[in-house]
Amino acid sequence: MSLPCSVPAPSPRVLDVRRLGRVPYAQGLDLQARLVAERQAGRILDTLLLLEHDPVFTLGRNARPEHVLFPEAELRERGFEVFETGRGGDVTYHGPGQVVGYPILDLAPDRCDVHRYVRDLEEVLIRTCLDYGVAAGRVAGLTGAWVGEAKIGAIGVRIARWVTSHGFAFNVGGELEPFGLIVPCGIRGRAVTSLERLLGQPVALDGVMDRLAAHLAAVFGRSLG
Repeated sequence: MSLPCSVPAPSPRVLDVRRLGRVPYAQGLDLQARLVAERQAGRILDTLLLLEHDPVFTLGRNARPEHVLFPEAELRERGFEVFETGRGGDVTYHGPGQVVGYPILDLAPDRCDVHRYVRDLEEVLIRTCLDYGVAAGRVAGLTGAWVGEAKIGAIGVRIARWVTSHGFAFNVGGELEPFGLIVPCGIRGRAVTSLERLLGQPVALDGVMDRLAAHLAAVFGRSLG
């Protein structure tokens, strides 16, 4: 992206973390839109929303119809919402047991680099895995956080006037079977995993949210408000 990066940096650089509980996807979209406008106008600090969604499949700007393996009507009959959304990437699933993070960050003036932003989000997920003794990493040519051949954290972002929205989904627990109804992120032949599956025991969502917030603040040079 070649847009000018001229918006002044906020002072002080504080990250406001908001835990929203379980939120319908449409409500999350509306909230993000309002907060992005507020951040662009300088009326709020950088903000991180942490939440769970009701079961939903979301299609990014690059989603291909064949990556949704069942008709939308059938998915809705099974209890899933289906949304087309403005983020990058293909199709993914959100549901209970997965922590979704929506950073509303002003990247100006020192971090106006889309590629770097995605790599930084991956770093947040990788560090969080390490806190639980799980060695995650990157896969060349793909986004997200991976444990071997299985994805544990997905990333899909939107940036407008260098203010970010959408973000990451980190699989803590919950059902992974819904990923079998799609081609997750448009990537065939790779599995999806979670912290609980890897560790063989329950993992508290609140603790994971603590770690995600701390690592995001550290990676982006913010202090927690």
